[in-house]
Amino acid sequence: MLSSSKYSRVSLQDDKEGEREGGISLAQALSHDKVEDEVDVPDEDPDVWFSFKTLWAYTGPGWLMSMAYLDPGNLEADLQQGAYCGYQILWVLFWSTVLGWVLQVMAATLGVVTGNDLATHCRLTFSRPVSIILWIMTEIAIVGADIQEVVGSAIAFKLLFNLPLWAGTLITGLDTFTFLGFHYFGIRKLEAFFCSLIFVMCVCFFVNWGVAGTHTEPFLFGWVVPTLPDYVVLQAVATLGAVIMPHNIYLHSALVLSRRVDRGRPAKVREAIKYNAIESAIALLASFFINAAIVVTFARGFFSRDCASQFDTNYACVDSRSSNFDGQTAPSEVASCSSRFDGHGVCAEIGLGSAGSALENFLGNTAKYIWGCGLLASGQASTMTGTYAGQFVMQGFLNIQVAPWLRTMITRTVALGPALVVALATAHDPNLTDQLGEWLNILQSVQLPFALIPVIILTNTPEVMGAFVNKVSTKIVGWTGALMVFAVNVYLIVSFCWDKGSPVPDEAWFKGLVITFLVIYFLFIAYVCVDGTRNASKRTNRDRETSLSGVVQNPELDGKNNDF
Repeated sequence: MLSSSKYSRVSLQDDKEGEREGGISLAQALSHDKVEDEVDVPDEDPDVWFSFKTLWAYTGPGWLMSMAYLDPGNLEADLQQGAYCGYQILWVLFWSTVLGWVLQVMAATLGVVTGNDLATHCRLTFSRPVSIILWIMTEIAIVGADIQEVVGSAIAFKLLFNLPLWAGTLITGLDTFTFLGFHYFGIRKLEAFFCSLIFVMCVCFFVNWGVAGTHTEPFLFGWVVPTLPDYVVLQAVATLGAVIMPHNIYLHSALVLSRRVDRGRPAKVREAIKYNAIESAIALLASFFINAAIVVTFARGFFSRDCASQFDTNYACVDSRSSNFDGQTAPSEVASCSSRFDGHGVCAEIGLGSAGSALENFLGNTAKYIWGCGLLASGQASTMTGTYAGQFVMQGFLNIQVAPWLRTMITRTVALGPALVVALATAHDPNLTDQLGEWLNILQSVQLPFALIPVIILTNTPEVMGAFVNKVSTKIVGWTGALMVFAVNVYLIVSFCWDKGSPVPDEAWFKGLVITFLVIYFLFIAYVCVDGTRNASKRTNRDRETSLSGVVQNPELDGKNNDF
């Protein structure tokens, strides 16, 4: 039995509730009768710093995690970044991805060192009321992301097969059950399937990028040199808010548990941390270039500095003959735009709902279908990873273990209902879909601290991480990133709610409500910090010995910190 093995994950003990959890692998989390599906890793020579064979054994969780950086919400942010800002804030996209990598490595390290995922740690560390609220916030984030992913897939079905949005929504909601069958063939098959979807996205978006072409010097300048003209500030802030998904931090801490790590050997733990960090870096670098491909394609086709900078709202230069053109145009014509597209150029908003037809007018009919295939792969893969995240979060926070099909039905039903309502409401108005995407990206950003703060507090706490606690430099990067997220949230909420073009009431009572929300929001964040820090530092030696299987106390590691 796995529980008698030296590789077993012995869970934390909750002194307050007297609980004792049995460890599970990813395969067991998805199918509780398949514990043996954990992936073995080679017994690497201690003198070897890097081995492709070992990296291959750890390859998988990072690529599943990277799907959250390629979901339809991110694709919409990418195309709007390109159409509204050109190449100018590629550096924001890159450094947001780097910050995401730091947070993902923290989450992976927590899972590797302790043998438990972040959701479980939150339940055992934070007070019960705080833990419940964190769970609710995470579920809200998952539902919000799922709506974007389901609607994104529905838009792809409409582009490819001319299906109505409600039909594509139902297909996406139901086909998750089919795809969940992949885990019965083993975790490596599941990971390979997700990687194949990422490959499809890569091919599709790179083909359109190649046809559209690139201005090399502005591309490199926008990637390397930080510039921030006034009219791109909001888009830059929105990019940071859209890239990092809160539920993805919880997901990654659970995904790494599928690798069989001997936690009684500190060298093996450190090896696992190293290879998970490398694999995550490769996966997120690939996601950056896929996102960049979309930015460049739409920058080449639709960016007009005059459309973007001369009005209160950013606009792109699009062809008014586009089949999904919805008439959301700038208040006046811009000569530099109206001369494009054979004299049919107009400054207008662009989003996921109208992107396909816009590409059709720019690159031809084939480009629309290529875009649709990439969007479909994005929606299908990200909605499945969202389902897995929901399962791990529910299991970790609530300490319940139910059959995979039942957990899937619960998470699918919660997300499918709102998504279907959205599809029906926006069937004849792509602009509503785009506005919803903006709201949901803000929602993700607002929810991010409820994943970011727990993972930073826990990985900064010696009582939890022992010798693998974050280094001072990692702590600085983590908390600096957290402060940036807080500032981004304030800017996003205030800008969106005070913008006269936003679909919100321009009334004093509404602005007062927003200010009240912000005050309560930051007071609760402060309380989460205090509650988590106080309770995490109270972890007893027995907790440490049980959860870390002797790694913390190993004298070989005394005084050493985690390198990542």
